[in-house]
Formats: sequence, C-alpha cells, structure tokens
Amino acid sequence: MTSAVDRLLAQARQRLQRLEPAEAAVAAAAGAVLIDIRPHEYRKREGAIPGALVVERNVLEWRLDPTCPDRLPIAHSDLHVIVVCNEGYASSLVAAGLHDLGLAHATDLIGGYRAWRAAGLPVLQPT
Repeated sequence: MTSAVDRLLAQARQRLQRLEPAEAAVAAAAGAVLIDIRPHEYRKREGAIPGALVVERNVLEWRLDPTCPDRLPIAHSDLHVIVVCNEGYASSLVAAGLHDLGLAHATDLIGGYRAWRAAGLPVLQPT
C-alpha cells in the first residue's frame, strides 16, 4: 500500500520538470538559482554547492514569494529556481509549493546534493 506522503510526492513531481545534476549545472550557469534548503548540519558535514543560495526551509516561502514584503530581492515570478535538498525528496514538495506561489519555473534536483556530488560536480568541502 502506498503511503499518503508517497502519493503527495508523486503528485508534486508530476508538476515539475525535474533536473539531473548535469542539467542543473547547465541551468545554473545560464542564470537559474540553486536554492539549498538542507539544514546547516548537513552542509557542515557533507559540503555545499558553490554559488547556491542557502534559504532555511522554515522561511523559504516567505523569502521567495514575489508578493511578500519579506521576500529576497531576487524573488519574482520569472525566477528559475532549482531547489536542492539532501536526496531529492523534500525538494520536490518545496518546488511544487513554489509553483503555488506563482514561481512557474521552480523545480528540483533529482537525487539532491548527494547526486550532485556523486556526479563529480563542484562542491565546497565540509567545514
């Protein structure tokens, strides 16, 4: 039997054009913004993607909502966002939620940070 969260994840992913690590690197080089939502401890222990914008999960919607007074200066409806979590699960849910806020170009990284690192793409070493 499929769990409710697995169904929710599948529904979220149907709304996204998810990117493999190499595709995400190309998109970032072309101006997409990588948003790392992993907890500080994960970044400290496993490293980070150079140039990725760290936005803690608990404030992400407020920082990226183009209509919110607490948004980041980069937040606008045409922003191409690629959400990165550790393994690519939470990021799918987040990216679908960003669609609901009007960010139609939000997506996520298949396999998350660990897939990016495994693909041999640039990383900042753990501190």
